[in-house]
Amino acid sequence: QVQLVESGGGLVQAGGSLRLSCAASGSILSINAMGWYRQVPGKQRELVAAITSGGSTNYADSVKGRFTISRDNAKNTVYLRMNSLRPEDTAVYYCNTVGFTPAGDFGSWGQGTQVTVSS
Repeated sequence: QVQLVESGGGLVQAGGSLRLSCAASGSILSINAMGWYRQVPGKQRELVAAITSGGSTNYADSVKGRFTISRDNAKNTVYLRMNSLRPEDTAVYYCNTVGFTPAGDFGSWGQGTQVTVSS
């Protein structure tokens, strides 16, 4: 079983910055894509950013130029650097990873971390 532990959320003023971290642990053979999603009450969870094992990245249009996703493959950890935060970035942010364990492929979600941006 693969577990994800997120950290780094909190309250920040508009224009500020935060960095989220998500560490995967368990019987992991390899991790393919790692990503961050966010969700606000009453809306569907949406992709914020994703990164492949080779380092290719993909961002939602709303965060391009402000957010940066990165990963440390040796630590099975993915990061999300969020700059120039806006009130509309307020959401619960979830980490997601897909990869392989000895038992087969897996897909896991973190518990979520709250990001609140005040105006």
